[in-house]
Amino acid sequence: MSLTTTSILNNIDSPSDLKNLDSSDLVKLSKELRQFIIDIVSVNGGHFGASLGVVELSIALHYVFNTPYDQLVWDVGHQAYGHKILTGRRDVFHTNRKYKGLSGFPKRSESEFDTFGVGHSSTSIGAALGMSIASSLKNEENKQHIAVIGDGALTGGQAFEALNHAGMADSNILVVLNDNCMSIDPNVGALKEYLTDITTSHTYNKIKDDVWDLLGKFSKFGPNAQSIVQKIENAIKSSMLEQSNYFESLNFRYFGPVDGHDVEHLVKILEDLKDIPGPKILHCVTKKGKGYKPAEDGNTTKWHAPGIFNKDTGKILSVSNTKDEAPKYQDVFGHTIIELAKKNKQIVGVTPAMPTGSSLKYMMEEIPDRAFDVGIAEQHAVTFSAGMATQGLIPFCNIYSTFMQRAYDQVIHDVAIQNLSVVFCLDRAGLVGEDGPTHHGSFDIAYFKCIPNMIISAPMNEEELRNLMYTAQEKKHGPFTIRYPRGKGVMPEWKTDFKSIEIGTGRKLRSGENVAILSLGHVGNYASQLCYEYDKEGMHIGHYDLRFAKPLDQKMLHEVFQNYEHIITIEDGCISGGVGSSVIEFMVDNQYNSLVYRLGIPDEFIEHGSQTQLHAYCGYDKKSLKNKIEQIKSKLKLAV
Repeated sequence: MSLTTTSILNNIDSPSDLKNLDSSDLVKLSKELRQFIIDIVSVNGGHFGASLGVVELSIALHYVFNTPYDQLVWDVGHQAYGHKILTGRRDVFHTNRKYKGLSGFPKRSESEFDTFGVGHSSTSIGAALGMSIASSLKNEENKQHIAVIGDGALTGGQAFEALNHAGMADSNILVVLNDNCMSIDPNVGALKEYLTDITTSHTYNKIKDDVWDLLGKFSKFGPNAQSIVQKIENAIKSSMLEQSNYFESLNFRYFGPVDGHDVEHLVKILEDLKDIPGPKILHCVTKKGKGYKPAEDGNTTKWHAPGIFNKDTGKILSVSNTKDEAPKYQDVFGHTIIELAKKNKQIVGVTPAMPTGSSLKYMMEEIPDRAFDVGIAEQHAVTFSAGMATQGLIPFCNIYSTFMQRAYDQVIHDVAIQNLSVVFCLDRAGLVGEDGPTHHGSFDIAYFKCIPNMIISAPMNEEELRNLMYTAQEKKHGPFTIRYPRGKGVMPEWKTDFKSIEIGTGRKLRSGENVAILSLGHVGNYASQLCYEYDKEGMHIGHYDLRFAKPLDQKMLHEVFQNYEHIITIEDGCISGGVGSSVIEFMVDNQYNSLVYRLGIPDEFIEHGSQTQLHAYCGYDKKSLKNKIEQIKSKLKLAV
């Protein structure tokens, strides 16, 4: 039936409602869904361009396939907003990425339609293949398995590994390639050029159009359908002459490229493809930010996650830095590496697909031959850096803390065992906020601390970040980690002369009595503020900036344990195995008997919310630290 109501979307509470529509209604529904995403994200913030680009694809997939029985797996989950809205979450979508609201990514515990949790990229094909094999073992032969991979995720090595296995496994899997030539920044690498060649080949596209005309009549072919499809494929191969197809070499049947914004055509194609057995890939060409003119015509990277904006004018309303505000740590990194690289010709910069997020883009613009974006390939980024280090270069390998988890073996095997001087700049260390548990940098101190040869440091402010970067390149130290949080520092005036820091030395910021705070990184600013406030009340609290989680400043720790009965450690990382644990180990090894209180991220996966909300939830914001001091203060009075 064809609906005549003013809003089709308001009547869609699940994919089953979609199936009551005529395919002609889907064009109007696409416009409504796109506008709904614009309306919500412009007010609440969140990822934007990616989900606008797959509106038609989201509708077509749920229209054709029997989800959630048919397993639909999204890659780089920030493209799944339309999917969430169509699967019963429309009325609560305004809570997206808010504290205790919807996750910004597919999440299994949130909906049965979210078949696989995803925040990191390149996982969809492997997950869908696993589901497909499981279905075969359970004799669920009619079950479909669809992986939607886009926003650069196919540049990740894990995706290639899964393609290689899927072609060999002869599985019933459909890979939908959402090809928009973008990740967050523009895609890089040979695969991107290959896909561009396919989409611009006149010969290929003429043959492709003829093929789809035939496939549109698929249902009329009857029992000879399979042989006819095989003849079509053979015709393509012979007509393409020397133009090979990478995907077909892996035993995938390749279909496309097709217009990813023609929803009615997509429905016809998907209806045909679900009746073709074996591994298949559908190549859809889309536009990131489709349907919102400022996003289409402007800086696509900026519109990946623009924050709050005026939907009518396209003006970004998020607060920007002024002269009186501190800069983001990432920008301090981005400008500092240029200063250092101009003085030291051995310095190079490396990032896995995050030049804008990490601010390595500044070096890529100013010194392009010494700054490298390797695509969504963290493992390769680390080994590539190690290779350069063997030849005397000093790579600054900038990877978000959460993404560094993907390259753990390479850090150990390729860098640490060989004691190579690679500087790991771990951006977004600690709790990052609305992106939630897939993106929190909770574990890097714990998982790096146990690696021999590894140095781990964390700056308390912008000046310390600059000095640590200077120290890291001053001589060959072996693997050197600098972790810093998402967001702004504390120093509006931060361009200072560089100073070398002795490895493994902390700073005594103030002396005190009875109570001392040992802080690591930016959260030490909470302690500084509180110490100043307690000074006014006549209670003097010692404050020490550890600066290094490994090696610890043992001389300074001896001083602390010899002079303080109550010691609080505070860190923006997991308590289990964190720097507080190292302090307790030091205390036990040296037979001190002070009371140590550890503040940090508890032993659980922390949900999404603002950084302020999450620091409070985890108990290491300024208020929580004050509460701990008050508890100790009560004990001291009772003791007296």
